[in-house]
Amino acid sequence: MRLFQHSCPACDASNDTACPNGSGIGRRGLFGAALGLGYAAMPESAIAQRLGNSGARFIAIRRAQTGESFHGVYWRDGRYDREALQRLDMVLRDPGMDEATPMDPRLFDVLVTVQRALDSTDTWEVISGYRAPETNAARARQSGRVSRASLHMSGMACDSRLPNRNSLGIARIAADMQTGGVGLYRRDGFVHLDCGPARRW
Repeated sequence: MRLFQHSCPACDASNDTACPNGSGIGRRGLFGAALGLGYAAMPESAIAQRLGNSGARFIAIRRAQTGESFHGVYWRDGRYDREALQRLDMVLRDPGMDEATPMDPRLFDVLVTVQRALDSTDTWEVISGYRAPETNAARARQSGRVSRASLHMSGMACDSRLPNRNSLGIARIAADMQTGGVGLYRRDGFVHLDCGPARRW
């Protein structure tokens, strides 16, 4: 199993010890850092305002392909929990390449924000989390709907669904809240959510 690190756009570069994902930059990291630079200066925006800075943030995720899951707190007392994030990285790894990367913790904030707006306590089923560049390139060759510069490759996106919720309803709520990128894949029954700029397709 391969694990690559990249600079985390959710962290303050002047306070490296606060970074939940570490500071090393690996082979994939240069790519992730390049994509993340544009987002590093983004304000906390609506997500931080909705979630607040007190209490704990809980998330439940199950990976469709492997059956692996995470149910627990990933943020408490004003900071991300490093151990929880590492476990989430493993659940959201690229199963075909058996390769993981530090996921941007703001992605989990997006999922929690959308879930709270839906008044749901169900487990997110993730179809696609991190994608190695090779995996993404192969998918892009198979389908014109897959971006060659996908945020999946920098750990900032996931394709997922919630039980008993239709994908259109999830996409509408997420798009209305302007939490990041929202892609509706109605025929396939899932929604793309990311922590990049607010946009929809």
